[in-house]
Amino acid sequence: MGIVVSAEEITKIADELRAQGKKIVTTNGCFDILHTGHVQVLQEAKKLGDILIVCINSDDSVKQNKGDKRPLNNEKDRAELISALECVDYTVIFDEKEPSAILFAIKPNVHTKATDYTPEKIIEKKVVEQNGGEVRILQLVQGKSTTALITKIVEAYGNAANK
Repeated sequence: MGIVVSAEEITKIADELRAQGKKIVTTNGCFDILHTGHVQVLQEAKKLGDILIVCINSDDSVKQNKGDKRPLNNEKDRAELISALECVDYTVIFDEKEPSAILFAIKPNVHTKATDYTPEKIIEKKVVEQNGGEVRILQLVQGKSTTALITKIVEAYGNAANK
């Protein structure tokens, strides 16, 4: 089980971990409605190193990426849920639209993304590699996504939730 830390704290923590020779793995995302697809990808990411740091988009960042109706769960709740997973060591919230700045500060050995991304579409790839890290793409669990869950809820309940 991990802990939620600030961007300033994670920089110091990452420096200390590197000094100890720990292999740092990062990933990032909104994690708006936690589902088995998230958990399985995070478990696979953890296997690639000693420490898993999950970078979570802030509420404002999610709105920039997903639109005004998202996130459904606020950043504090999303961070607490992710940090409660056994495979996660640290969780940090970042405000930017994409995670390059926080990854520049962390300097991971490995940064992971799911197969819904291709190497050419990973904006943060350059900053990870310029700091000596590598980007690895992990197999996405088919049919498991927050968008699919939202669609399923709307189809099943429609406006019934408003009554």
